Formats: sequence, C-alpha cells, structure tokens
Amino acid sequence: MTREEIIARIAAALAPAKAIADQATKENRQFTDGERATITEAVAKAEPFKEQLKALDADKKMRDTLAGIEDGIGVDLLDRSSRDRQVGDLLVPGAKTLGELYWESEAHKRLLGSSPGGRFSEKARVQGDPVGFKSLFNRGVKTLITGSSDTSGGAFVTNDYLGLQVGLGAFQRPLTIRDLVTNGTTTSDTVEYVQVTSVTNNAAPTPESTTTADPGAMTVANGVKPESAMAMQKVTATVKTIAHWLPATKRALADAGQVRTLIDQFLRYGLEEELEDQMVSGNGTGENFTGLASTSGVQAQAYDTDLLTTTRKARTKVRTVGRSIPTAYAMNPADWEAIDLLQDNEARYFFGGPARLGTPTLWGLPVVESEAVPAGTAYVADWRKAVLWDREQASITVSDSHANFFIRNLVAFLGEMRAAFGVLQPNAFVSIDLTP
Repeated sequence: MTREEIIARIAAALAPAKAIADQATKENRQFTDGERATITEAVAKAEPFKEQLKALDADKKMRDTLAGIEDGIGVDLLDRSSRDRQVGDLLVPGAKTLGELYWESEAHKRLLGSSPGGRFSEKARVQGDPVGFKSLFNRGVKTLITGSSDTSGGAFVTNDYLGLQVGLGAFQRPLTIRDLVTNGTTTSDTVEYVQVTSVTNNAAPTPESTTTADPGAMTVANGVKPESAMAMQKVTATVKTIAHWLPATKRALADAGQVRTLIDQFLRYGLEEELEDQMVSGNGTGENFTGLASTSGVQAQAYDTDLLTTTRKARTKVRTVGRSIPTAYAMNPADWEAIDLLQDNEARYFFGGPARLGTPTLWGLPVVESEAVPAGTAYVADWRKAVLWDREQASITVSDSHANFFIRNLVAFLGEMRAAFGVLQPNAFVSIDLTP
C-alpha cells in the first residue's frame, strides 16, 4: 500500500469524527456522550493505518540515508577479533575491519613515511590523506549493511518521539454537576442565606364584611382574610478549602517541558473532581460540604414498580411538592445504561436503541451522567436552586521551600481552591432510589 493510499484510509476513518467536531464548533457546544463514543471509535479505526504510515516513513528515511553512503562501504556485524566473518548464512574468510584496512592502506604508509622513523613529536601537526575503502576490501568482499542492528544501518534510524499525545483525558471523568447549579462568588469566608423549608398557601375568595361589629369567629365567611404561612431558616455555609500537591525534580521540569503542563492540568482537574463529589455526597462534618445527600428537606422517591415509573413519580414531586420546574436528571452512567437498554415485549428499545442520536433525555428532561452520583441513586431537581459560591478559583503555586526540597532540587506543586455550597430550596430536589 502506498503512502497516499494509507493517508486516504486514515482520512476516511476519521471523517465521522471531523464531521462531529465541525458541527460542535459551529454550534459552540461540547461533545455529547454519543459523539465522544463515535470519535473514540473513529480514532481506534485509524490507529492501524497510522502505524503503517509511521513504518513506511521510517523505511523511507533509512533508505534515503543509506543512499547517500558511498557504494562499497561496509560495517562488519560480528566480533572484530575474528578473521572469518559470518554474514547471514555466508562465511567470508579473511574479511578485515576498517581499522585493519586503514593500517594497510597506502595513505597510512605515506603518513608514516612523512616523519623520520615513523615517529611524531608532541608538537607536530599530524594530517593524513583521506582513505577510500571501496578499493581496499580484501578479495573484493564487502561486509553487509543491515537495518536491523544498531551497529549497522540501524544506527541511522532514530526513534520518533511524539511526546504527550492524549494528556490525562484517559484518566479523567467528565465533570457535569457544576454546570447544572447556579454559580456565584463571595468575598467572605462564610455565606448566610435564607432556606425556604415550607410554604402554606391559604388564599381564598373572601366576602365583604357586612358589619363593623366583632364577627366573633375569625373565618372567611365572616369576611376575615385567611392567613398563609412560609417557614424559612437562616443557614450559614462555610467556605471550605480543597487542595492537593505533587512533588517533582527540577531536572524533570527542565528536561521535559510538558511535565509542568501535565502537573498543572492534573492538579486543577483533581480539585474540580473533588468539588463535584462534595456537592453531591459531602456529609457536612469537618471540612466537608453539606451536599445534596446530607441536606435536610430534600425529598425522597422510593423504588416503585420499575425504573421508568420511579423516575416519573420523582419528577412529579419536584413539580407538585417542590412547586418548581425540574431542569434535569443526574445519575450514575451505570444506571442510565440500565434505563437506556430497556425494551418492550417485542425487544424494541424504548429510547431508540443504538441508532439514537442527540442528548439523552428522560420524561422530557436532559439526563446528565455523573460518577459523583452513587450507583443506585439518581436526582431530579430544579438545579438552579442550589448555589456554588466561588471564594478563590483554582490556583497552582510552585515552591522549593517545602521540608528539605531546596537542598534536594525538588519543587512542590500545590493546587488549591476555596468554595461554599448551599441548597436554597431543598424540596425542589428529589433523591431517587433506583434499586428494586
């Protein structure tokens, strides 16, 4: 297969991925999970052709290099102390090394003859004539140049160092929960907010009063306006610090410029991953957030009949009890897979099966997959009624002042962020039990 044919195969394999990327760029949006899967599959299909192309280019590079070597130059492949050389299956008697051939050459003899007794003083400048080895090989036998040995033609073939191709993507999960909630900022270490716990609406048609006298019973029938109620409480959310660090040697940073970028990316991602976990599962003790799972007043939906019935009833609770408009479901990828694979009695997928395209939806709402949500549990909510207050955005600090790092040529990379989290209306959130 020619180089052009291989490149054409690569382009064909990557065509679906390019089309998705162009469309996402045009619409100024991120890839959907289905699009990411398609892109990953396309890259995997192109990989074998990329390897063929690299092998083809390596062969061409070696051929071009060897083409510039004068015909007849040989490099013996075996022990130079041996008088007989084994080249493949051929035994070449008396083949000489390059050093031996030079020693016996006329140029070397002329060099020795240029000085009395063949000796040179310490300050003498010594320069001999160049030697062409083509005419010097014993019996006209040429030693073989091969591309398989580092002591032969293989020495001209260098490794193709591509550096970091994928980054940390293979070790990072998609972070989605932060995009659902309301994002705010704060300049304080504590945030006080009003949390609505219940609302009682007693509004009713009221007749006009017919007398100025005390009606006695304070009822609507006597023209008394009904009283409603709203229960609220003041809640204080404390700004918490999320941090971690990594050590590295100064030499590693100097020798590989990508190491610094790799460390920065890893530290920043680690902060955001822990932040997402805290927003969902923080238990409110110590330096932990009070996450959704530990927020008092969040509604619960027990498993009822099947997954579809259960998730639908939870949506209704947001609408009727929470008096809110639900914006999305959030669930573990394993649970969404179980719902996505549901079939009717004729083995037809409820959700369109593998040919379905676009953003996953359930009961008219988008489904956000997040590993921060434990398997067996899901949430449906008006996510706008939870707020993340950013006190100090993620930052990276580098120092050699940690412990004895200064005298050991080590540096510490510290990633740190500060934030607070709170749920303004807990009953606008429903925790769903997906376990039968």
